[in-house]
Amino acid sequence: MITAPFRTAIAHSLKLALFALALAFTSAAPASAQTTPRLSGDDYAEILQLYFKYPMVLDARDAEGYADLFTPDGTFNENVGRAALVNFVKTRPDSTIRHAPLTPMVTATPEGAKGSVISLFVDGATTPPTIPRVIQYTDTLVKTPQGWRFKTRTTGPLPPSNPGSKLN
Repeated sequence: MITAPFRTAIAHSLKLALFALALAFTSAAPASAQTTPRLSGDDYAEILQLYFKYPMVLDARDAEGYADLFTPDGTFNENVGRAALVNFVKTRPDSTIRHAPLTPMVTATPEGAKGSVISLFVDGATTPPTIPRVIQYTDTLVKTPQGWRFKTRTTGPLPPSNPGSKLN
């Protein structure tokens, strides 16, 4: 025979188990219901390859390869579209300066990703090599059937250091 206190304990245990089960089902939202955009490891790897291919094709004066890093309507500063991007590279003066990007900061967005990277301009013709300029690129990236591409890319001076600021 089950005593009343034991029956009450079982009832409480069942209620607690049902509550925990209901909580588990309601708090485990499906992946499609996530509101925070995420990038996969493969996405990050491909984006990093895009960032590091950029100086290689630019410094090699590979105009078509450079334009391939952008969407067909992509922009670099005031250069808009593939033809303008190709022309930008073809009309660059000869230089001993090479672009040396540091590690980019990439964040997922609903449209794809945003990124920024500091780039050093290294003059290899001086002994020792010098860094006459440092800039920051600010980017909008999108995933296309051909892979990740720059949609917009702008350059600007480094923002001032602010130890209390948050990175976004």
